[in-house]
Amino acid sequence: MLDDIDRRLLRHLQADPGQPMGALAEAARLPLASAYKRLEKLQTSGVLRGQRAVINWRALGYEVEVSLRITLDKTNPRAFDEFLAAARDVPEVIEIQTFLGRVDARLKVIARNLKEYQQIYRDRILNLPHIADIEALMQVATIKNSVSLPL
Repeated sequence: MLDDIDRRLLRHLQADPGQPMGALAEAARLPLASAYKRLEKLQTSGVLRGQRAVINWRALGYEVEVSLRITLDKTNPRAFDEFLAAARDVPEVIEIQTFLGRVDARLKVIARNLKEYQQIYRDRILNLPHIADIEALMQVATIKNSVSLPL
């Protein structure tokens, strides 16, 4: 699927996604036109889904991160869909994951401080539909957070 040139191009793109196209082509040892064509091909094939800004929410004053493991009451056949739709509408929920097993979903919630988190938890999280059980895990430290692939 990917050849060595594609991998080299993607490695340099991962290392510095904001670099000018000329610098990216030079780093990957490709003519500029070839780099453009290869990136277009990678986008068209779905390998490269786009680029985005990664904002450091801690720099904006959010000091609390809590991971909520949610088990749903699945007696209602629409429980999963209704829960996910409502969870998407909570602005402080920055990540939603679903699982197979005892835990159905995990929400990552951020807040500026513990008092604000308690308010979010009481007013928004506990009002989400079909929750049977919640386990809260407060994050102490991030040891590794990488979106780069070993190409």
